[in-house]
Amino acid sequence: MRRLRFHGRIVGVGSTSGTRIVLGHWHRTPLGAFSDLMVETAAGHRVLVAPREEVAAFVGATYRFDEVRIEPVAVEVVRRSWAVRSPSLDMVLQVGRRTPAGALLHLVPEGVATRPLWSAAADPVSRVVMRGVRTRGSAGAGRREWYGATDVHAVEGLAGRFDGVDLGELAPVDPPCHFGFSSTPRRPSVTDVVTTVEVPS
Repeated sequence: MRRLRFHGRIVGVGSTSGTRIVLGHWHRTPLGAFSDLMVETAAGHRVLVAPREEVAAFVGATYRFDEVRIEPVAVEVVRRSWAVRSPSLDMVLQVGRRTPAGALLHLVPEGVATRPLWSAAADPVSRVVMRGVRTRGSAGAGRREWYGATDVHAVEGLAGRFDGVDLGELAPVDPPCHFGFSSTPRRPSVTDVVTTVEVPS
């Protein structure tokens, strides 16, 4: 087995339309820098939007989707405003202050917080404190995965459209997303994270 590490941010938001969106904004990975979208509609239809075939293949083998789309995904961050655009999604987010959970995570040295051993130890606490959230588990294709979070900021506003349909206003990520063994926190948020994926050699 070999372990691959993905450094970046995960944004999880819900909307009053019932659509829930998970954005991965990755600045350092074995696949290069990229952003991808996991979208679950109110009807439970799960869509992966990936910028390249190799990204779609890797993410699609790790998580579960009903549909995969290859599209450019552009993310522009200006201060506290995030603009996310692809042919399927046009969304603007307003990010707020660090959450209490983020303040606690910020105290843990990054070299400790991003180790799989720490993620495994934190998993029982995450299950109880944040419904639907796990920090370790089994992924697809015989893979294992660990989430090493280092900071969390609240998302305070959302506007946009998915497939031409208005998302409505910001809402909790409820019900939890069903892409894999873990969802994002119920409270809309931006999480700084190092994800470790163990894959067969």
